[in-house]
Amino acid sequence: MPSHNDVVEIVVCLGSSCFARGNAENLAIIHEYIQGKTLTASVRVTGRLCQDECKQGPNLMIGGQIHHGVTTERLRELLQQSGGHLGEDHGTA
Repeated sequence: MPSHNDVVEIVVCLGSSCFARGNAENLAIIHEYIQGKTLTASVRVTGRLCQDECKQGPNLMIGGQIHHGVTTERLRELLQQSGGHLGEDHGTA
């Protein structure tokens, strides 16, 4: 089981603007990805109300790095790119 330091946090903005622009669907994609890759022990998903970046939304943060204008396609790319940081083993198919 990963230690607290090995846990990657994904923070989803749940402010009304970001949520309406796509973070509702993004949240579902994140949960599906984590469940499908059995990463529940190495990823913590949290939500925060408005992060004052509304005009650039939908916004989310992966491992402390903020991402703006995250479409569902972009989110899938970010999750794949972050795979190693999320505890995903790239040695298996």
